[in-house]
Amino acid sequence: MNMAEIQKARFNMVEQQVRPWNVSDEAILALLLSVPRDAFVPAGQEGIAFADLEIPTAGGQVMLAPKVAAKLVQELRLQKTDRVLEIGTGTGYMTALIANLAERVVSLELDPELVATAQANLAKLGIRNATIRQDDGAKGAPVEGPFDAIVLGGSVAEVPAALMDQLKPGGRLVAIVGDEPVMRCEITTRTGANSFTKATPWDCNAPRLQNFPTPSRFRF
Repeated sequence: MNMAEIQKARFNMVEQQVRPWNVSDEAILALLLSVPRDAFVPAGQEGIAFADLEIPTAGGQVMLAPKVAAKLVQELRLQKTDRVLEIGTGTGYMTALIANLAERVVSLELDPELVATAQANLAKLGIRNATIRQDDGAKGAPVEGPFDAIVLGGSVAEVPAALMDQLKPGGRLVAIVGDEPVMRCEITTRTGANSFTKATPWDCNAPRLQNFPTPSRFRF
C-alpha cells in the first residue's frame, strides 16, 4: 500500500471498527491514526494490519484485533504520570499506545523472538519510556511496582493475586477473564490495602496467555 492507502485504511479502522465499539477517548483515537500498526505486524502481513482480526505472530501468539487493543487501553484510564505494567508484549503495538499516554511502561514477554521484535519496533518509533523484558508475566514485576495500571494482552482463567497486589491504591488492572465460549473484560480497582472492586462491562474472547495457572473447577 502507498501512503495514501495506508492513511485511508487507518481512518477506516478507527471509524468502522474502533469507534463503533464504544471507544470514545479522543486521545486514543488520535493515537490509532498516528501509531503505525502496519509497522508492528509480521513481515508479509502488512496488507491485513488494519483488518478486524487477530494476526498470528511468533511463539504461537497473536496481535489482538485493533478494537480490542484500543478498548483495553481505554479501560486503563491512563494519566501522564502513570506507571504501567503490561503482560504479553507481543510485537509491541499496545505497548506503543500505552507509552504515549503514560509516564513509564514495563512490559513482560515470554518469547525471546517477540522481545527482540518489540524492542526493535519501539526503537524505530523513538519510544524510550518502555522497558521490554523476557520474563514470566504471571508473577508480574514486583521490583518495579507498585503500578498505577496493569493490563493483560491475552486471556486468563483468573487474575493471580500476585498481580493485584502490585497495584497502587486506586490502581486499575484490566484483563480478559474466563473460559470459552464466554469471556469478559474484568476491571479490578484497588480500593484499600486489602480491598478490591471488580466490574465486567463487556464480553470479549482472546487467546490464552502462557504460564498462568488454571484453577480447579471443583470447589469444596
